[in-house]
Amino acid sequence: MIIKNIKATYILNKTSVSDQNKLSYCLKHVFQNSFPIIKYHCTTTKEIENIIMSFKSSDSSGYDEVPYKLLKLCSHFISSPINYMCNRTLFIGVFPYRLKYAILRPLFKKGNKHCMSNYRPI
Repeated sequence: MIIKNIKATYILNKTSVSDQNKLSYCLKHVFQNSFPIIKYHCTTTKEIENIIMSFKSSDSSGYDEVPYKLLKLCSHFISSPINYMCNRTLFIGVFPYRLKYAILRPLFKKGNKHCMSNYRPI
């Protein structure tokens, strides 16, 4: 794929065609093969329950401050709504904005503590 891009770029630099034609030429040559078909398989409530039960039993929680122990205790009741949200998200291709929230904290690796490159996000 990279070689095709280089060849297309080389040819474009050598020819004198308009920018519009250059762009369409590049797109035709870069995307010669179609994208693979993604097969969608619905999740089940049992899969959701198994995922919840695989969490470590601890008092820690996510940004919503719901402890994992509580999630495990009520997994039978919340697995159906979570299953619906997962399948709906995959089906329509839109991830809910409220679930795009994350808390990132820098974790020190090694070296000078004043150098930002010695930290990694977690």
